[in-house]
Amino acid sequence: MKNNHHLTIFRSLFVLAFLFVFNPIAAQGPSNTPSSSNGFWKNVQFGGGLGLSIGSGYTDITISPSAIYNINSIVGVGTALQFGYVSAKNDYTSTIYGASLITLVNPIPEIQLSVELEEINVNTNYKYYGVSDSFWNTALYVGAGYRTGNVTIGARYNVLFDENNSYYNDAFMPFVRVYF
Repeated sequence: MKNNHHLTIFRSLFVLAFLFVFNPIAAQGPSNTPSSSNGFWKNVQFGGGLGLSIGSGYTDITISPSAIYNINSIVGVGTALQFGYVSAKNDYTSTIYGASLITLVNPIPEIQLSVELEEINVNTNYKYYGVSDSFWNTALYVGAGYRTGNVTIGARYNVLFDENNSYYNDAFMPFVRVYF
């Protein structure tokens, strides 16, 4: 029952993100002026993250594409997808997928504040014990970073963190954001 509830939340987030990104295009309607047809897209930035960690019997691969719509020079909103694979030789393999919604606020050009709601599904197969585990993890991050150009470096904190029921080891997480 709990997994169905989280699946419903995930689907709702995905539909909202989809509608947010594509609804403004339809709402603009047809126009004869060339500049108005790309007015929405000139405020969109694409970015995301790639992660690769390989060691002795350990592999961690993460891909997280994202898009941000800049409402104005201070506020931006967007969505991201997340895919991951982790393997520890003779111990476990884990696949991760999910989505997030993010709001970015730049009170001054060098400072970026953020709020991010993330919902991910974690599927883990423990080789030694021959058991599998699958669960949904919800995180609500508040963060701050230093911004220069298209790059922001900072930290975020998961206010919903529960050390007994979380995919992550810690509520505090550093980040690097790059949007073009």
